[in-house]
Amino acid sequence: MPKKIDHHNTHRDIHKLVQIYLDYALMEKGLSQQTIESYRSDLNQYLAFLDKHTIRFFESNQTEAIQQYLAELEHEGMTPRSRARHLVTLRGFFKYLTIENIIEKDPSKYIDLPKIGLKLPDTLSVQEMRSLLLMPNVTTTKGLRDAAMIELGYSAGLRVSELINIGLHHIQLEAGFVRVLGKGDSERLVPFGDIAKEKIQTYLKSSRPRLLKTQTSDYLFVARAGKPMTRQSFWKLLKAYAQKSGITKNIKPHTLRHSFATHLLEGGADIRSVQIMLGHVDISTTQIYTHLSKSHLKELHTKYHPR
Repeated sequence: MPKKIDHHNTHRDIHKLVQIYLDYALMEKGLSQQTIESYRSDLNQYLAFLDKHTIRFFESNQTEAIQQYLAELEHEGMTPRSRARHLVTLRGFFKYLTIENIIEKDPSKYIDLPKIGLKLPDTLSVQEMRSLLLMPNVTTTKGLRDAAMIELGYSAGLRVSELINIGLHHIQLEAGFVRVLGKGDSERLVPFGDIAKEKIQTYLKSSRPRLLKTQTSDYLFVARAGKPMTRQSFWKLLKAYAQKSGITKNIKPHTLRHSFATHLLEGGADIRSVQIMLGHVDISTTQIYTHLSKSHLKELHTKYHPR
């Protein structure tokens, strides 16, 4: 990892640091190439701004520079959401420089994100979810696996990375619990329903041995040669099943997780329990689903109340 940089040749050093950070984000954080290129574009735009205003990276107040930069983006007509993305990119970069002791303090830490309003995640209705869960052809080897995967993803509210990486030893079938390794290597134990249990049992008995053939694997859900399915592959099969069921919403793997949380709250679950099951450190992250639940209640009230 890089150490303190000689600040005499600031322009060269800072561009070198950007590349080191992007390499780190790609290798260590596992971000996609598309995300990396988005970061690169944002950071290069910020460095171009500094050059234009002759602001030296290591010798100037970067908090003021970032605020000036965001104000300029707003003046140019950039939307609050896009400005927020630029600030998130800068935060990641400056946090990295702080961790590596290249700079002493993170100048972006106390700059507020532009207000972009509450973006509610796409969720499926209970009926849409039922339709989706019926789509895999359970008379086929892969269909049995897909049915079990989608059912468990929804039943336990898992992130796609958590779902594809579940190990055989993480699943407690009789008890109806799955041990999940979440963000920051945090572990949580999440319950799942009887239907998920039945589908997993059928998959383990009939489908998984046929998928593995002569291979062995520690993963619960396997693809080629005993390896776990990729995020992209799961997204593709989920979209295909959604289209087949007639769902027109822009469905993503995270839609299963959003729907899990929303359906629990609409059914009367308390927010603290949902927070624990989702593995959210901060309850404010979970509270977005209460907005969804309230909007649903408002719709019901408007539809059925005589006054």
